Amino acid sequence: MKKQIAVLPGDGIGEEVTTEAVKVLRAIAEVFDHSFTFEHGYVGAAGIDKANDPFPIETERLCKKSDAILFGAIGDPKYDNDPKAKVRPEQGLLRMRETLGLYSNVRPIISYPILFDKSPLKESLLKNVDFVVFRELTGGIYFGKPSGRSEDGSQAFDTCLYNKTEITRIAKMAFEAAEGRKKKVTMVDKANVLATSRLWRETVSEVAVSYPEVELEFMFVDNAAMKIILQPSYFDVILTENLFGDILTDEASVIAGSLGLIPSASLGDQYKLYEPVHGSYPQVAGKNIANPTAAILSAAMLLDMSFGAKTESKIIERAITEVMNQGIVTQDINPTKFYTTSEVGDHIVSLIKSDKIVDFEAETII
Repeated sequence: MKKQIAVLPGDGIGEEVTTEAVKVLRAIAEVFDHSFTFEHGYVGAAGIDKANDPFPIETERLCKKSDAILFGAIGDPKYDNDPKAKVRPEQGLLRMRETLGLYSNVRPIISYPILFDKSPLKESLLKNVDFVVFRELTGGIYFGKPSGRSEDGSQAFDTCLYNKTEITRIAKMAFEAAEGRKKKVTMVDKANVLATSRLWRETVSEVAVSYPEVELEFMFVDNAAMKIILQPSYFDVILTENLFGDILTDEASVIAGSLGLIPSASLGDQYKLYEPVHGSYPQVAGKNIANPTAAILSAAMLLDMSFGAKTESKIIERAITEVMNQGIVTQDINPTKFYTTSEVGDHIVSLIKSDKIVDFEAETII
C-alpha cells in the first residue's frame, strides 16, 4: 500500500500528539511493508501566523491531493482572548469542513475497564459501553445565515437551516454503520419545538425504510443527555444534528475518563479527516505531558476508514489497551505516576514492532 497523508498539527498540543500518531503510522508501515508519505501544512493560529489565514490555500491544496488528513487541534489564547480579533483560528476549522465537504463527524465512545476509576460515573454504569455518534457537521445553526447583531448591539440572532439532502447523506452513513454493529439507530432531536428537528424525523424515517434490519428510535436531546450519563450502554449508533452532536459528544467523553482518549473522523464524499476531540490545551503545550492516545486512535481510524486496513487499525487499538493495562499513561490519567507524551508513543510503537504483533493479528482475524 502506498499512500500520502496530510498532517495538520495546528495549535497548542497539536504538534506533540500528531508527532506520536505519525510515529505509530510509520511503525505500522514498517511492519506491514506499506509506504506512507507525510506532508505537513498550517491551519488555525499557525496558519494565521504563517499566511494571515487560518486555512491557507496551500493547506487546502495539500488536503485535496492527499489520500487522508491527520489533524491536531485549533486554538490560541492570543486570538481566543482578544474580542476584537477579526480573524480567529476556529474560522479555519469551519472553513476546512465546509471547503472539503466534511459533513459527517464520527466519534466512537468506549469504556476501558482499566480506567473505570478515572471516570466520574459509577463503575456499574461503564460496563459494556460501546457506541458511536454520527454528528452532522456542515449545516445547522453553526452555518445558517443570516446571523449577527443589531446595530445597537443589544440583540443577536442565528439561523438554524437544514435540507433533506444534508440529512439523508449522514443518515445513510449512520444506518450502514449500525448494520455492522448492534443494528440500532437513536436519532436525537428537539422535534417538539424545532421545525428543523421535525424535518430530520421525517427524512430519517424515509431513509430507514432501506435498512429493515436496523431499529430506529427517536429521542429528545434533553432525554438523551440524561441517558448518556444514567445508562450509556443503552446506545449503539446515535445520529444527530450539528449543535446537539457537539454538546453530546463532549458530554460522552467523560465516560472514557479523559478527553485525551477520544478520537474522531470527519468524513465527506471525497475527503476524510481524522482528529482527536480534545482542544489545543495551550497551558501544557510544549511540556511533553499531553495524552497522545486520542491522536493515535484517530490514526487507527484513518487506516480503517480511508485505507481499508482493518487489521492494522485493530493492532493499534490493542497495543494502546495493552500499554494502558501496563500503567503506561500520561499525567491526565495518573497524576502521581505518569509517562511523557513521547514515552507513551514509544511504548506503543515498541509493542507494534514486537513479536506480540502476531498474537494481535491472530485475535483480529479469528
